[in-house]
Amino acid sequence: MSVAGKSGLVFGVANDRSIAWGIAQALAADGARLGFGYTVPVLESRVVRLAQSVGSDWIEYCDLTSDDSIADTFESAREHFGEIDFLVHSIAFAPRDDLTGRFFETTREGFLTAHEISVYSFLALTRACLPLFPDGSGSILTLTYHGAQKVMPSYKVMGVAKAALESMVRYLADDLGPQGVRVNAISAGPVRTLASGGVKGFKDFYRAFPDAAPLRRHVTQEEIGGVARFLCDEDSRGITGEVLYVDSGFHVLGAMADLDR
Repeated sequence: MSVAGKSGLVFGVANDRSIAWGIAQALAADGARLGFGYTVPVLESRVVRLAQSVGSDWIEYCDLTSDDSIADTFESAREHFGEIDFLVHSIAFAPRDDLTGRFFETTREGFLTAHEISVYSFLALTRACLPLFPDGSGSILTLTYHGAQKVMPSYKVMGVAKAALESMVRYLADDLGPQGVRVNAISAGPVRTLASGGVKGFKDFYRAFPDAAPLRRHVTQEEIGGVARFLCDEDSRGITGEVLYVDSGFHVLGAMADLDR
């Protein structure tokens, strides 16, 4: 099966290195009709250029902190697409200062911002997209990271937010399953993106990753995109509430290196 002939919205493309862009490319290559929502105004020109390169003619700004803006965005999507079949949420943010200090020093403002943008936005977009899904079907996908499950250096408040996001996937899967809507997440290995550049120590971890991961290599946008395509099409119709790891097996390890090797 494929997503050919299906329509969906992708939120979170920042540039051509974004995981969201890898997902969008995989969906478009398989014949999906895509719309793009961007959440940072200064990124508009980049998103427009990329969206147009895969034939998209629906590119809308959405203020994730405003219920009115979210409602307007999805009303525009309804007018343009009629119905959609899937939603991709690839959005995360925490103030840089709250990623550099000790975790217990996280500010109230930083904690609330990380959870509003990285977690509540998933709930808000899910709620807004439900009326656009055909009866008895729909796939919703978000992006998480291993820092939700295990302590990762410098991930701090974002790890706590991602843990909440993964829990939300399970609760939404239970809530929406009776109407045929599936909710899943991909936990991707480290990828050089605009967001990862804000995590202290990321470059060192990225360099060391292939030596530790069972597959001895990094994962690619294309690999993550392929799993996302699978979760958006009918081949995955029996899967919901899951976090699928695309990380070269890194999450199975109990230590970074085999000392006997």
